Amino acid sequence: MRRRSLLASLGATMAAPRLAAAQGAAGRRVLRFVPQADLALLDPIHSVAFVTRNHALMVYDTLYGWDAALKPRPQMADGMPLVEDEGKRATITLREGLKFHDGEPVRARDCVASIRRWATRDAFGQALWAATEDLSAADDRRIVFRLKKPFPLLPDALAKVGTHLCAIMPERHASLPSSQPVPEIIGSGPFRYVANERVPGSRNVYERNPDYRPREEAPSYLAGGKAVHFDRVEWLTIPDGATASAALQRGEVDWWELPAIDLVRPLQRTRGIKVDILDPNGSIGFLRFNCLHPPFDNPVIRRAILRGTSQVDAMTAAAGDDRKYWHVPYGFFAPGSVMASEEGLDAFRTPLDSAATQRALAEAGYKGERVNLLAATDFPVINAMSEVCGDMLRRAGVNLDYVATDWGTVTQRILKQDPPAQGGWNMMVSWTAGSAQVNPAANNLIRGHGRGAIFGWPTIPKLEELRNAWFDAADEAAQARIGREMQRVAFEEVPYVPLGQFFSPTALRSDLEGMLQGVALFYGIRRA
Repeated sequence: MRRRSLLASLGATMAAPRLAAAQGAAGRRVLRFVPQADLALLDPIHSVAFVTRNHALMVYDTLYGWDAALKPRPQMADGMPLVEDEGKRATITLREGLKFHDGEPVRARDCVASIRRWATRDAFGQALWAATEDLSAADDRRIVFRLKKPFPLLPDALAKVGTHLCAIMPERHASLPSSQPVPEIIGSGPFRYVANERVPGSRNVYERNPDYRPREEAPSYLAGGKAVHFDRVEWLTIPDGATASAALQRGEVDWWELPAIDLVRPLQRTRGIKVDILDPNGSIGFLRFNCLHPPFDNPVIRRAILRGTSQVDAMTAAAGDDRKYWHVPYGFFAPGSVMASEEGLDAFRTPLDSAATQRALAEAGYKGERVNLLAATDFPVINAMSEVCGDMLRRAGVNLDYVATDWGTVTQRILKQDPPAQGGWNMMVSWTAGSAQVNPAANNLIRGHGRGAIFGWPTIPKLEELRNAWFDAADEAAQARIGREMQRVAFEEVPYVPLGQFFSPTALRSDLEGMLQGVALFYGIRRA
């Protein structure tokens, strides 16, 4: 089945009889979900897309999970690490009875291989690995870290919520290079991925894992008891907002993760539908540069574009005119976090006009080179912010190649370090979770270690120096001082341009209850 065929099947003439009939007694045990974008990549270590992260949270489990207060709690682990030898030895014991979807028990060696693979990609994982002398399995249930120095944030690293989750997978998969996607999706999480029902670009299917043993405590974000109340969850990719809205109103789908902002108010007025904020920590829009290749290997050119960026325009496009759905000015750390400060924010309070931006670019050395901007047209929020950024760049005299494509193509292309003329890229627009910007360990975008960083690959040694100092900070006052200095450096070197914080509504049928806030999670939620 091709995407066009699925969309046609969801149209008024065909979908209503078929899907409405499925919502009988058996349908009560099936949840139909419209994800934020197509699930193009399945390996959570191979992809930086949040849609892949959400998929991973269904299939895989983690040793620890952040709760609603963003504190780590045991998940696959039986308890918090046993710390000995003046903080240089940490032992994690697995809960009894954990099984992978293929029936094999979860062993410590699976966890060791999974942590090693994750740590090659994730910024927090890289920091943990730099502090690790050795990682081994003492037996089938005990994982032992021998550390070069104490690393109190070890559970936080293994619990993180952003992209590159520390997903535990079988050793045979975790032993593969992180640049190579795993050949099949086998985890130990609350759902089993049904690979033979996958239709790329259209559908992904999950079935309840009968062997999953939830923790015996209330769920809280990624922590606690992950009780599943549906036998089957179907992800249906519907890139057209009007089609998705109509399907939700007719009861053909149950939950639309991120409705287009212009369709939220009509949905709020529709009987049988409720609208809620999915993540109270918000989402952070950003314009990311490829810093490996001209002209954006020049931080002065990057800074000129930052100075010409209107966060108000970007957020209005992303979240509408109602300011309760967005917040500016926004810097490089989440408001309310210890690391947040006012340092440099005047740049966003008084952005340069087009003529001044054009002069700043010329003074910085921009000579009219052709540059591309990857824009995901099938992801409404990203598409809206991309259009605003594209318009700003054109008005500032940038010779722009606006590459309108699908999100799956964007997520694959941004992994390429080749020059833009050879299939690479110059700029892209996306968003990240506010919870991923509370500190420099979680904020992958602010790393400055070149080709070892995530896509964009900026080389900013001062940011790395400050980040390392943050890990050794004695108290919150010291962390706050580091946060101000990191933000000052980030405004000078510009690893990316923050576009603002927005709060995304989610829409679901009113007979669904128990939805957990944070990200789209499929435990806890049930049909009343």
